[in-house]
Amino acid sequence: MIAWKLKHWRVVGVAAAFSVAACGGEGGETGASGGEGGEAGEGGDVVAPPTPAPSAEAPAPAAGGEAGEAGAQTAYAGLEGDQRIALRLHHLLGFVLAAERALQDNNVQPMDAAILVQQGVLEVYDAAPTEFGTLNADVIRAAADMELPRDQLTQRLNAAKAEIARASGALDDDAAITVARLVDISTGLYQLVIQQDFVDPIEYQHSMGAALAARAALREAQSDLRGRDAGAYTEANRELDRFVALWPSATAPEAPTPYNQLLAAGSRIRFALSPYL
Repeated sequence: MIAWKLKHWRVVGVAAAFSVAACGGEGGETGASGGEGGEAGEGGDVVAPPTPAPSAEAPAPAAGGEAGEAGAQTAYAGLEGDQRIALRLHHLLGFVLAAERALQDNNVQPMDAAILVQQGVLEVYDAAPTEFGTLNADVIRAAADMELPRDQLTQRLNAAKAEIARASGALDDDAAITVARLVDISTGLYQLVIQQDFVDPIEYQHSMGAALAARAALREAQSDLRGRDAGAYTEANRELDRFVALWPSATAPEAPTPYNQLLAAGSRIRFALSPYL
């Protein structure tokens, strides 16, 4: 089932990119609780197939909500200005980091890594293109080219990371809030990974990407956060390493980490961040 679903995305990916962009709405799954206001994500996941019968085909990706690919319902709730832009940029970064991690596995084809960037552009950037500050989205789209060999794709992923870092560096935001909301997105998406009859490999990678982006956002702000509370930073960094380790491979294993373990780990990160929030 895992292999089939990845092949299915290849077939429908380009066509779905046009159909989803044309019909984005406000609907979506409700995610886990969390977030500054007590809830965890905003907008629905655009790749959330229902549990299929063993002989049924999985459906094409459905239209997403305001937050694009955010798996929980209110991750962006209450955020405005630079803080909202910072979360958008790091949410998109998660897809680039997931692609980078996938590409490090020689068993993963460059096409599959590029597809992850495609999904990020479609589900996060295209959902709210005016909320990315000075980002040059063409640099990100260039890393979504499925025809690139491994070495060239690696170069373009590095360029995409650098461009997101440049756009993020111009913002006046609180990294602790961005990290907390990314953890909410990650745990919200992970609710969809372990279904009754199958493991969803797409949601696995998307939730992994949000976790990687959360850790990246924390480390980018190390100087500021250490200056505000060195002990809190050290604990949050430790817990984020443990959180990321709950995705043991770049692609979904047959028996992923149980959701309750991941949710508990996310709660520990929020507790560690509490002096900042």
